[in-house]
Amino acid sequence: MTGRVGMGFDVHPISDDPARPMVLGGLTFDGPGLVGHSDSDVIAHACTDALLGAAGLGDIGSHFPDTDPALAGADSIELLRTVGTEIREAGWTVANVDCSVVCDRPKIAPHRHEMQQRLSEAAGGPVTVKGKRPEGLGSLGRGEGVACWAVALLEREDPS
Repeated sequence: MTGRVGMGFDVHPISDDPARPMVLGGLTFDGPGLVGHSDSDVIAHACTDALLGAAGLGDIGSHFPDTDPALAGADSIELLRTVGTEIREAGWTVANVDCSVVCDRPKIAPHRHEMQQRLSEAAGGPVTVKGKRPEGLGSLGRGEGVACWAVALLEREDPS
């Protein structure tokens, strides 16, 4: 077997619009949500970037540019699903993706299982999600945004 590791990161500020929903891990929460061109799901974005990096297929911005009007309000789980398909077509299997999301709200733990199910199904392999509190530090600690880091491991049969 041959393996490759990729790292993903995403961060978005909190919107001033209280009607904009918060989308994290494919789940929708009451707003205000995150500012961005798509639904701004930082967890799905970090997973997508980690998978693309591991496969050597670029990054989320090269596949889904924020200048494309067709992607305005895009469902980030569907973008992750598209990348999962591309990775399998390139001969890779998702061994796992592990995420750490940093925010005070919403609380991640009560929703972790459902987030993991949605993300795993879209990615085509197991995804784990851990919530971390910023403990009052910096802009994340002031509730000004949400950030997520993800690491992905891909595997495929060694062609030799």
